[in-house]
Amino acid sequence: MQADSMPQQHLVSLFAQQPCWMIEQLASRLGYSVPSVRRFLSETGYYSSFTHNGRWYTLRSIPQFDRDGLWFFDTIGYSRAGSLTNTLIDLTNRSPAGMTAEQLGEKLRCRCHSILVQLYRRGKLQRLKLGRSHVYLAMDPPTQAMQRQAMAGKSSPAVQLPAEVAVLILAEFIRHPDFSFEQLARVITHRCRIALDAMQIEELFTLHGIKKTMRITVPKS
Repeated sequence: MQADSMPQQHLVSLFAQQPCWMIEQLASRLGYSVPSVRRFLSETGYYSSFTHNGRWYTLRSIPQFDRDGLWFFDTIGYSRAGSLTNTLIDLTNRSPAGMTAEQLGEKLRCRCHSILVQLYRRGKLQRLKLGRSHVYLAMDPPTQAMQRQAMAGKSSPAVQLPAEVAVLILAEFIRHPDFSFEQLARVITHRCRIALDAMQIEELFTLHGIKKTMRITVPKS
C-alpha cells in the first residue's frame, strides 16, 4: 500500500516545484508510462488546460479561479468548466446580455470564433446579429429571454458616443495597444467621469473598422 502511494507523492512534489506540466514530462520524471501517469493524475485530481489543446496539466488544489472560473499561469489557461467548449458555453450562459467572439476571446486570451460557430451550428448556443458582429446567447429559453431583454435595453452606444470621447478612446488605444476593451473602458470612465463599458468600445472599433490587433501609428509632424 505504501509503495502504491509513492508515485502520487512524487507527482505532488513535482507540482510543488512548478504548477503546470505536460504529460510526457511527468512520465519522464516519474519513470512511468503515460497511461500510468494519467491514472495517477485521476487518483490525485487534476485540471487540463483549455488552451494548448489541453496538453498542460495542474492539480485540482492549485488553481485560484477568478469570478469567471478562470485561472492563468503565464499563457496557460484553466477553467472550472473544463474544456474550451464547455468554458465558452458556461461564460455565455452566465453573461447578462450575451457575449461576442471578441469579448470571449479577451477573457480567454485565445481565438474562439470558429468554435463558437460550431457550437451555434450544433445547437449549443444561439446567436444574434449586431452590426458586423454576432452576440452569442444561451440556449435555455428563460436565460436567453433575459439576455435579449438586456440587449434591447441598451441603446446604440457607439453611434451616440460624443466625438471627444471617441477621440480619447482611440488615443488611449494608441498609447496602450495591448489594453483589453475592459481596461480601456475603466481608464476612460475614470478620466471623463462618464458611464462607459467594453461593449461600447468594441462597437466603436467595429464602426471604424479597427481590429483589436491593429496598431495605430501617429504620423510625425
